[in-house]
Amino acid sequence: MAAIGENTGCADYAVRDFLDSRHGRHFADKVADGLAQGLQLRGAIDIAIQQWMTWRIDRHTSREIGIPKGLRYLLGFVTDCGITAESDA
Repeated sequence: MAAIGENTGCADYAVRDFLDSRHGRHFADKVADGLAQGLQLRGAIDIAIQQWMTWRIDRHTSREIGIPKGLRYLLGFVTDCGITAESDA
């Protein structure tokens, strides 16, 4: 959680909700891929973060979820989870 929070600037509750979401499961799969390749946990997390921060929200995802097109994937999904949590409170 700390590494994602540091890279996105998002609150702990937003990171927690992201990791509990289906998108968080996909992120965890990337971490698991790194572990399977022999990386230590922190290295696998860092690689997953780097990859998710290079991907950008495309037009389809923007229309489907409402995250602005062009935003970094990880930042977009974690922020979306934070906004959802705040609106549910």
